[in-house]
Amino acid sequence: MSDKLLSGRLRHIFMLAALGAGFALFLVACGGDDDDSGGSNANVEVKETVAASDCGPKAGEKATGTPIKLGALATKQPGTDFSEIPRMTEAYFKCVNDNGGINGHPVDYVIETEQTDPGQAASQARKLIESEKVLGIAGSSSIIEADVNHKYYEQQGYYVIAAGIAPSAYGTSNISSVNMGPRYSSDGATQALIRKKVKKIVLVQSNVPGTEYIQEGPELITKAAGLPFEGLKENVPIQDANSVALKAVQAAGDDGGVVLNFTPPEALKILQAAQQQGLQDRVKWGCSTPCNTDFLAKALGDAWDGKLFVNAELNLITADAPDSNLYREVRKKYAPDIPLGSFSQMGFIMGRIATEALQGVKGEYTKDSVNKAFLDVKDFKTDILCGPWYYGKAPLHLPNNIDRTVTPQGGTMVENEDCFPISDVDPAIKQVREIEAKDPSLIGK
Repeated sequence: MSDKLLSGRLRHIFMLAALGAGFALFLVACGGDDDDSGGSNANVEVKETVAASDCGPKAGEKATGTPIKLGALATKQPGTDFSEIPRMTEAYFKCVNDNGGINGHPVDYVIETEQTDPGQAASQARKLIESEKVLGIAGSSSIIEADVNHKYYEQQGYYVIAAGIAPSAYGTSNISSVNMGPRYSSDGATQALIRKKVKKIVLVQSNVPGTEYIQEGPELITKAAGLPFEGLKENVPIQDANSVALKAVQAAGDDGGVVLNFTPPEALKILQAAQQQGLQDRVKWGCSTPCNTDFLAKALGDAWDGKLFVNAELNLITADAPDSNLYREVRKKYAPDIPLGSFSQMGFIMGRIATEALQGVKGEYTKDSVNKAFLDVKDFKTDILCGPWYYGKAPLHLPNNIDRTVTPQGGTMVENEDCFPISDVDPAIKQVREIEAKDPSLIGK
């Protein structure tokens, strides 16, 4: 391998590792313990009557048929642990197994982990498919494995259901994610501020390789609205938050907008510094999905109520709706050590999607029948996502392309804007909308 190619590969891996570490810090910031207080909204009152046993067709009846073997691959290393996402998928499968199974079959679930090493990520994917002989992959969440393994999945005929991080989790044929990642979430935060009538957008991100890719979307959207755009980068951890806040506000100007793309602890530093300098009302503030946590809402206090607009890829964890209520009950019974939050919501939804898809299989469960079932998913509705989720044959997959906006209010995040489509000024979103228009059945039209 040439020095130039190796250097490029290493830069790409570093970019993904930095983004992944950000998600991991988000997880740590949300907190968690071994009882029912695992998460900042843990004491949620479930208003609609629901029981964990509602996950399966036959309450209290254990599945005894031949197991359906499924697997997942997640990043797990010091400081960066996404394994709770497939662990929540596993919790859902355990619930299904205890309550009738999938057409009477229990799910045998295998989770492999990697440490952002391309060779290891490739090896673990091959272990799942060639050694463990899993029939399908659902629940994966890895910093690099989508980029490393997507061609292998294509060759092997596996259609992976994931919570993506790497660009290939959204831009390839054989991976479809339940989330949308930092670029498209920053798009949504930018759109929210434009609707607030700001006169300029300033995007502030951590200074790591790869932020240019994230910046492209918000910049395109801002310029399409006829507004000036400026991108700023800051070294993390932030040492002088006062300077960062002041620089961002000065760049935006009066009536401008500042979009932050940081983990909650780093975003909190900037927002608190802005408050200390009396800058929170000089501009309008936005943030990508990681800021959607009550950790940040509580830490900011009421001075920021209704003044920070955060893109939310998933529903509020307090939502009183069927899947949201079932999610909390399944977590409480089968995975109480996993915090309530976006990560566990993603894991739950992937379990729900896979289970519903497999319930429709006629005949034996094989690699071909399982992956065809995943590929055929369309118009999957859940109150945890704004729009229907789907797979389908396509060169790229971005089914989660409709988001909401939340804002702090009284120490918790509440909805500020109902679900809205991410702008198709971003080329990948435009391509996805064309796919949906060509086959409206994907989204139930």
